[in-house]
Amino acid sequence: MEQGANNYEVHLIANEKLKITGKGDSILWKDAVILSDFSSPWTTETPSKIEFKALWDKNYLFFYFKVYDTNIHIDKKDNSVYSIGNSDRVELFFRPDQTLNPYYCLEIDTQARIMDFIAYPNKKFNYNWNWPENDIEVKASKDENSFTVEGAISIASLKKFHLIKEDKIETGIFRAKYNAIDSNNFEPTWITWINPKTETPNFHTPTSFGILHLMP
Repeated sequence: MEQGANNYEVHLIANEKLKITGKGDSILWKDAVILSDFSSPWTTETPSKIEFKALWDKNYLFFYFKVYDTNIHIDKKDNSVYSIGNSDRVELFFRPDQTLNPYYCLEIDTQARIMDFIAYPNKKFNYNWNWPENDIEVKASKDENSFTVEGAISIASLKKFHLIKEDKIETGIFRAKYNAIDSNNFEPTWITWINPKTETPNFHTPTSFGILHLMP
C-alpha cells in the first residue's frame, strides 16, 4: 500500500514488539504504509527513490527511511553540527502549529549521527538544544543498493513538546543529497515530501509540513 497525499496514516502495532536494528528488518514494517512521493521541486534532477514508513505502539513513534542510493557523501571531520550538516542525511521536523514558534528538527546521516535542534521563525536555530537522550533511538545501515535509517521517538516526549494533537503530528519529511562539484566541494540537492512552493529550497517554512495521523 502506498500513500502520497499530505496525510500519512501511522498504523498501530502491539507494544514492545518492534526492535530497532537500523536495517528495517522487522516483519512489523510490512504493516506500514509506504510513502515514496518525494521530489526536489527546485531542480530538474530526479532524486533516488526514497521509502518512508512509520508505525506506533502507544509508547513510541517508529520511523524508517530506505534510500536507494549508494553514492553517499559523509563529512568525517568530527561529529559536530557542521560535519553532519555537510553529509547526506534524512530529516524529520515536528511543529506544534503553523507559527513554527518553536519547531523541532532531527537530521540524521547514514552513520546514525543526529543533528537535533530547536528552531524558531526566520531560521533561528538553537543547536544547544537536544532531544532528550532517553526518548530517542536511531540506528542505520548500508547495503549494495541503499541505506536505511530507523528510529524510535517516545510518545511521552512528543506530548511533552505539544506535538500530538487529536492523534495528529504535523511533520516535515526531507532528505539532503550531496553531489560532488569537484574533488573538494559538494552541493546539496534538497528533497521533500511536501512541495512548499518556494522559489528557492526551504524546508523551514509552514508550507513544507504534512500530517502523520496516529491510527487507533
